[in-house]
Amino acid sequence: MPPTNPAPPPSSFSLRNKVLRALWGVVCTILFRPSPKFAHGWRRLLLRVFGARIERGAVIHPSVKIWAPWNLAMAKDSCLGPAVDCYNVAPIELGRRATVSQYSLLCAATHDFTSLQLPLVTSPITIQDFAWVCADVFVGPGVTVGEGAVVGARSSVYKNVEPWTVVAGNPARFMKARILGDADEHQRPHTHVE
Repeated sequence: MPPTNPAPPPSSFSLRNKVLRALWGVVCTILFRPSPKFAHGWRRLLLRVFGARIERGAVIHPSVKIWAPWNLAMAKDSCLGPAVDCYNVAPIELGRRATVSQYSLLCAATHDFTSLQLPLVTSPITIQDFAWVCADVFVGPGVTVGEGAVVGARSSVYKNVEPWTVVAGNPARFMKARILGDADEHQRPHTHVE
C-alpha cells in the first residue's frame, strides 16, 4: 500500500530556468500578448531575444502560450494559431509551412506515474514541413507529425504520424492518404528514396 503522504518531488528546473521563465512571463504579459494581431515581426523579435530560432515569415498569434522560448524553432512560413498552448519543456520544432491551428496543445512533457515522486519526463515534438495540426488537437511528448500529414480537429496524438497521411480520433488513427490536387502537386517536395 502506498504511503499516505509521499514527499513532494524536487524541482526539475534550474534556478536559471526559473528566472528566465519569470522574466519571459513579464515580457509576455507587457509586450507580447497586447501586441496587435498583425505584429508578427515584433513577436518573432521578442522570442528571438529569449533564444527561439524563428525564421522570417513565421506567424505567432499574440494569444499563443509559450512555456520556454529557447526551446522553440519555427521554419519559414510556419504558424502557431490563436490560443495554441506550446508547453515546450523539451524542444518543439515546426517545419516549413507547418501549421498548428487554434486551441491545440503541444505537450512535450509528462510524469512517470510508476513513481510516487512523479518525476518529469520530457521528449521533443516535431511538426514537419507542410503538416497541419487542426483545431483543438493534443500532441503528446516525443511525437513527430510527418511531412504533409494532417491531424483532424479534436484528435489526440500519442504516436508518430506518417508523412502525407490524414489521421483523426482519440487516439488518432489513420484515415487515408493525403493526395494533393494538381495545382499543388508541383509544390510538394520530392524526396529521393533508395
